[in-house]
Amino acid sequence: MKARIVKIGNSQGIRIPKPMLEESGIGEAVDLVLEKNQIVIRPSKDIREGWEDEFIAGGTSNTDRLLEEYQMLQNQWDEEEWQW
Repeated sequence: MKARIVKIGNSQGIRIPKPMLEESGIGEAVDLVLEKNQIVIRPSKDIREGWEDEFIAGGTSNTDRLLEEYQMLQNQWDEEEWQW
């Protein structure tokens, strides 16, 4: 599909047909990326997308331990060289 670049205020832009937007999943926010002399428009994702699920999964995996358990891992350098 060809499109014309149009003036929009002090900027320029293109009009994207509604069916193309719906099919692409693009909503109100997009990421623009320049790749090999091409402008790529991608749906913008929340940077914290999936964090809640990962947090919940981490809490049920029983792999989290208190740092106190790792104090036994001190070595000679810790004892002689480290200064508080």
